[in-house]
Amino acid sequence: MLRFTAFSYLTLFVVFTSFVGCSRNPVTGKRQLILMSKEQEIALGKESHPSIVATMGLYDDTKLTNFINEKGKAMARLSHRPDLPYQFYIVDSPVVNAFAVPGGYVYFTRGIMAHFNNEAEFAGVLGHEIGHITAQHSGRQQTTQLISTVALIGGAIAAPGVVGQNLESLQQGLGVLLLKYSREHESESDKLGVEYSSKIGYDANQMANFFGTMKRITDNSGQSIPEFMSTHPDPGNRLTKVRELAKDYQTKNPAKYQIDRDNYLRLIEGILYGEDPRQGFVENNMFYHPELRFQFPVPNGWQHQNSPAQFQMGAKDGKSAMILMLAKGNSLDEAAQTMVNELKLSVQESNWTTINGNPALVIISRQQQQQQQGQPQQAPDPKNTLQIGTHLIQYNNAIYALHGLATVADFNNQFSTFQRVASGFRSLTDSDKLNRKPERVHIKSAPRNGTFTEVMTALGMPTSRIEELGVLNSLKKNDQVAQGTLVKVIGR
Repeated sequence: MLRFTAFSYLTLFVVFTSFVGCSRNPVTGKRQLILMSKEQEIALGKESHPSIVATMGLYDDTKLTNFINEKGKAMARLSHRPDLPYQFYIVDSPVVNAFAVPGGYVYFTRGIMAHFNNEAEFAGVLGHEIGHITAQHSGRQQTTQLISTVALIGGAIAAPGVVGQNLESLQQGLGVLLLKYSREHESESDKLGVEYSSKIGYDANQMANFFGTMKRITDNSGQSIPEFMSTHPDPGNRLTKVRELAKDYQTKNPAKYQIDRDNYLRLIEGILYGEDPRQGFVENNMFYHPELRFQFPVPNGWQHQNSPAQFQMGAKDGKSAMILMLAKGNSLDEAAQTMVNELKLSVQESNWTTINGNPALVIISRQQQQQQQGQPQQAPDPKNTLQIGTHLIQYNNAIYALHGLATVADFNNQFSTFQRVASGFRSLTDSDKLNRKPERVHIKSAPRNGTFTEVMTALGMPTSRIEELGVLNSLKKNDQVAQGTLVKVIGR
C-alpha cells in the first residue's frame, strides 16, 4: 500500500500551490493564497443550501423575504464582489443568529428579524454577513487550516469519525456549514458591515446598537444564543468599535443616513416569536410535539434546543445529552442497521422491548476508534470515548431515534436517565397541547407617556416579561417612551 511521509505531503503541497498561485483579495487588496476558487465557492453554497433548509426550514413570509432580497441585492451590487449569485433567506429558527455560506448564500433566522428594531440594524448585520463572503473568509480559513495540518503532519492523516465526543457529534446538518470565523475575520466583517450598510444609505451607528441587544441576550439567562457567539469578539467591545467605525465613515462621507424604524416595525408585524409549538415545545419538564402527537419528559435542569430536524437536550455539567430525530428505515431492524452503518458504531448489545405499547429496540453502542496507518491498535480511553444508548421507537408509521450520549466512564451513571426519558415516550392526547398557538410579535402604539415598564403594563404585558420585552425593543425598564411611539408586544 502506498504510504506518504510528512515530507511527501509537504512536497505535494508545494507543487500544488505553485500551480494555484496567489490571488489578490478583493477587500484587502493584498496577495494571498486561496485554495477555494470562485466556482468552488458557488458550488459549495449550492450544495449546502438544501441541507440548511432541511435542517432549519424556511420561514414563510413573502413581505420579509422580498425585503431582505431587495436590500441584500442592492448591497451586493456595491460590494467588493458584485459578480456572485447572491441569495438571501429567512430560516425558521427562534435563535438570534445570521450566517453566510460561500458563494453568496446569506441566512437570517426569524429570531434575529424579530429582534431588529429598524432597517439600519438589519442592514449592518446584512453587511457583516456579505463581508464574510466578499473577504473570502471561508477560503482563507480553509487555506490556513490546510497549511497548519501540513506543518504538523507526523505520519498518515486520519479523518475524524462521524461520531465525536460531544453533542455536536450527531448533528449532521449544519455542523460543517456554520463556519466559525476567527476574531480577526469577525472584526473585518464588522468594518465591512459599516461600509456596506452606509453605502446603501443607512446609519451604521444602529449596527453598533444591535450589539448592545446581543450583549443583553448573552448576559440574560434562559435566552437562546447561538454557539457561534463564543468565537466572536465580546458584543460590548464590538459596540464601541463599530460606533467608532461609523463615526469615522460618516465624518469622511457626510450624508443623511437613514434609520427607518417605523417602516421596519410594521414589516415584522405578526412574526413568529420563540418556539413554534407545531414543531414541539417544552413545558413543565415535558416535550410536546402537537403535529407528530407524542410527548416525553425532559430531565429537571437540562438545557434544550429544538429545530425542525431534531430536539437536543443536555445536562449543565456537560456529562450527558440526548437527541431525538427521525430514524431512516421502514422497520426497526432496517433503522438499526442504517444507523450503525452511517454513524460507524460498534454495537455492544441490543434488546427488543415495548414502550407504552410501541415496539422498540434498545441499542448500546460506541464510536469506532480511528486507527492511523502503521500504528498499533490502542485501547480506547473511557474518558474520551463516546457511548450511545439508542432507543428506536416505532410510532404512528414512523421510527424515532432517541439517542443518549455520555462517555464510557460516565455511561452507566447516566443510562438510567436515558431510560426514564425513553420510557416516558407516549401518545399526546391533551387538547390544550395539541391546539397550542404560537406567540407572535405585534406592533402597538404607546397609549401614554411614561417609562418602558409603564407603557408595557398599560398594554397588558406581565411584569415577569418586562426584561424580555426590553431586549426585544432595545429599551430598558426606566427608558422614557413617548405616547404614540411604536413598540413591540408579545401575544398569541
